[in-house]
Amino acid sequence: MRVSARADYAVRAALELAAAPEGEPVKAEAIAEAQGIPHKFLESILGDMRRARIVVSQRGGNGGYRLAAPPESISVADVIRAVDGPLVSVRGARPPELSYTGPAESLLPIWVAVRANVRKILGEVSLADVASARLPAAVHTLAEHPDAWTNP
Repeated sequence: MRVSARADYAVRAALELAAAPEGEPVKAEAIAEAQGIPHKFLESILGDMRRARIVVSQRGGNGGYRLAAPPESISVADVIRAVDGPLVSVRGARPPELSYTGPAESLLPIWVAVRANVRKILGEVSLADVASARLPAAVHTLAEHPDAWTNP
């Protein structure tokens, strides 16, 4: 799985909103500066997140963006899907839409297993978990494995 810049920026922006005082809007400029995200790119990302009902926007001098729901109820997967679509696809198709024949036939369960594991991690980790640095034990276990940080 490749995490796009758009998805990375979206999650980081959502985390800035999760860390803001409850109900207080945060200006896009402040998010962009805090996370080192190009402002114009962030505006596009926030637009996608607004259309997906992850964030709401407020106009005016005290305007900005805030999460549309409590950070405990928004997963990292929700944010990524809002800006990038499906978490795992093969050639732009979801694994269940694929079919293989011959020696490649058993490839499909591998793609489905990858999809299930990505969904399990990203779907179970909320913005509140990340913002508070209280990640699930399963994440710590996977991240602490000796091979997790090296390339073969």
